[in-house]
Amino acid sequence: MDRPYNDYNSYLQEIFGEKTYKVSIRGGFTCPNIDGAVAKGGCTYCNNASFVPSYIKRVMDIKEQIDKGIDFLSDRYGADKFLAYFQSYSNTYDEVGRLEELYSAALEHEKIHGLVVGTRADCVPEPTLQLLEDIAKDYYVAVEYGIESVSDETLEHINRGHDFATLVDALERTKGRGIHIGSHLILGFPWEDRDHWLHTADVVSSLGVEYTKIHHLHVVKGTEMARQYEDEPFWMFSFEEWVQMVADFIERLSPEIIVGRMAGGAPPSLLIAPDWDGKRHTHVVQSVIKELKSRGTYQGAKYRQRQVA
Repeated sequence: MDRPYNDYNSYLQEIFGEKTYKVSIRGGFTCPNIDGAVAKGGCTYCNNASFVPSYIKRVMDIKEQIDKGIDFLSDRYGADKFLAYFQSYSNTYDEVGRLEELYSAALEHEKIHGLVVGTRADCVPEPTLQLLEDIAKDYYVAVEYGIESVSDETLEHINRGHDFATLVDALERTKGRGIHIGSHLILGFPWEDRDHWLHTADVVSSLGVEYTKIHHLHVVKGTEMARQYEDEPFWMFSFEEWVQMVADFIERLSPEIIVGRMAGGAPPSLLIAPDWDGKRHTHVVQSVIKELKSRGTYQGAKYRQRQVA
């Protein structure tokens, strides 16, 4: 399919010479805004159970998780090359010795060709970055930072536990180490608006990240936001509105950045809202491509190097 944007699968295929898939791993981490280091309760929207893949049914060691994930992805996609994706919670939030043990256990698997590590901006002290830099000399290593919002007001609202300046500092300290840098964004917090989300595209374009994932806000069970939504339901993107928003965002995004995802996701058993009548990420991607083509436009068509301070 001729895509009017830089897609993540093609990015990995260019690096590894064939389709490459991420195997999600639980490393047993937590977050500093859960354990009380900076806050308690975690981000108001987050239930990490929604990130656990279906093939992890119980507590497993790293090798068993990888084996299960490879079996699942091989059966479904015919996959043969994989990255270990430390996904749930903050996967650099521990002593560097334990991190080295966990990362090494994943890399020992013969079908694992690198690491993707999801984390927060306040969980990357120098020893941790040095460890990742050392690993990156021999393997592909990506760190995915949860930006979530570029607004300090929003970060405070969602109990993030750090400000946007902390993210900028973490990015600057990560650059130049041979580490690939990804980012996660959430659009749709009810106190934000379209102008803010387009400004987010400008800001992300200026940060020097290699790829970004664009998620819509969704409400899942077991979260503070679910309780807030139950008390007073707020506006959320419809499927059609989200497709328009993503197309607008991609038009504004730097043409150098890879688009990793175009929507969030949660198991139906946990999802409260929005209800998109069973439409999944593939439907979003197909609809956004169709929308961009119908406009005769593409990623970066409205990109400008704007002042974002």
